[in-house]
Amino acid sequence: MKQQQKSIFRKTPTGINGLDEITGGGFPKGRPTLICGSAGCGKTLLSVQYLVKGITDHNEPGVFMSFEESTKDLAENVSSLGFDLNELIAQKKLRIDHVHIERSEIEETGEYDLEGLFIRLNHAIDSIGAKRVVLDTIESLFSGIENTALLRSEIRRLFQWLKEKEVTAIITGERGESSLTRQGLEEYVSDCVILLDFRVIDQIATRRLRIIKYRGSTHGTNEYPFLIDEQGISVLPITSLKLAHKTSTEIVSTGLASLDRLFSCGGLFRGGSTLVTGTAGTTKTILASYFALGSCRRNEPVLYFSFEESPEQLMRNMKAVNINLKPFIKSKLLHIHASRPSLQGLEMHLLLLHKLIGELNPKTVIIDPISSLVTVGSGSEVRSMLVRLMDMLKLHQINALFTSLTHSEKSGYYDLAVDAVSSLADTWINVCNESQNGQGKRSLQIIKSRGMGHSNVSCNFIITDKGIILANGNVAGNATNGSAKAVAENTSGTTKKRKATKR
Repeated sequence: MKQQQKSIFRKTPTGINGLDEITGGGFPKGRPTLICGSAGCGKTLLSVQYLVKGITDHNEPGVFMSFEESTKDLAENVSSLGFDLNELIAQKKLRIDHVHIERSEIEETGEYDLEGLFIRLNHAIDSIGAKRVVLDTIESLFSGIENTALLRSEIRRLFQWLKEKEVTAIITGERGESSLTRQGLEEYVSDCVILLDFRVIDQIATRRLRIIKYRGSTHGTNEYPFLIDEQGISVLPITSLKLAHKTSTEIVSTGLASLDRLFSCGGLFRGGSTLVTGTAGTTKTILASYFALGSCRRNEPVLYFSFEESPEQLMRNMKAVNINLKPFIKSKLLHIHASRPSLQGLEMHLLLLHKLIGELNPKTVIIDPISSLVTVGSGSEVRSMLVRLMDMLKLHQINALFTSLTHSEKSGYYDLAVDAVSSLADTWINVCNESQNGQGKRSLQIIKSRGMGHSNVSCNFIITDKGIILANGNVAGNATNGSAKAVAENTSGTTKKRKATKR
């Protein structure tokens, strides 16, 4: 019986990334949906994208009836998103009808009705065989009417007329002071109500979407961040994920052969997450670049999020240690996305990453460093975002590496990201700098690595123009004899410790 009910309720795909997922398939087919929100939140853009995707993806012609923007203005406003409305109009797949209404021309009389609108809309629908309709915005129709009974009657009649016409319609409405819409009536007669919100908290702007109601269908009930970029609207549907992702036994290289040998399997499990921590200047970014290099050498695409260095600066700095990233950027195996964390909120960073994963299909994702995110969110927000990020990467079987800055004084500010991720990461590597006899000494230690044996000894290393040289004498590149000798001198204490333990 339940299976039969699900098949009866039909839905129309919106074509908007993420929105179909949280609505369980799209808008209710043949019924009106109300999109409400304040000015500038994206109501018109969502409506236009819904029509364009219906035409291009599902061959469903659409009618856009505008009460505010002219056809020319509307076409120009969305052209930057790649939507050519004039071309769709020429193909008779889209019809835009601009209805100009003056408040002074609206007289509240007992004979007031929407009959003229129905005739005009009916002609537009029949002329192209439209399956989708947008009315933008409904306030303009009733701006001069104060009779609540008459207003309610006409709104109900409009919604009923759209149902009888069997078109899947979007009606946009401005948000009221104490209600979802100005009139406070539309949300009660709509089968589906979606609220768009554009908020600014601590000078960080975030757009969010919430489904208020959806008659006859289950749906996501949380607030979902959405992004408006050069390709339109994308919604992030993930709020939490079940621990049901698949695992792999395949081993992949860290990009540094001598580091691989510190793991019993000779590398890391594919699809795992690795955390690299350390104070400033402890080679976290170099290790991250080795990780990217290893993936590129396997001909696997890499998405590198850099919150502190531009792509040019990163390439220059890594070239000094014999890591040449430029050829892989040119071949589009490596994509570096560089921005300051304060560019947008935590949710928007997560949404952008989700979007880029869909576009680039990377096998490896690097976030350098996650500790920078602390500056744009509270402790609980950072933890929530990082947990969702790691779950999302595991779900897609993507190799993930996160670097995080720690503080020698354990202030808590810099270690917040470590606290959030360390228990979730499959592998945790800590690097540090120490002063010994007036000289700096670098060391690396594997704190944990789930599912495989690994070295638990702190391993000294140095950085040369040929790369990183670990204490065991293995070199990433060709090291000079002088460099190898320096390593041997610096690691004599470690060797003695191992012998003593063996005895």
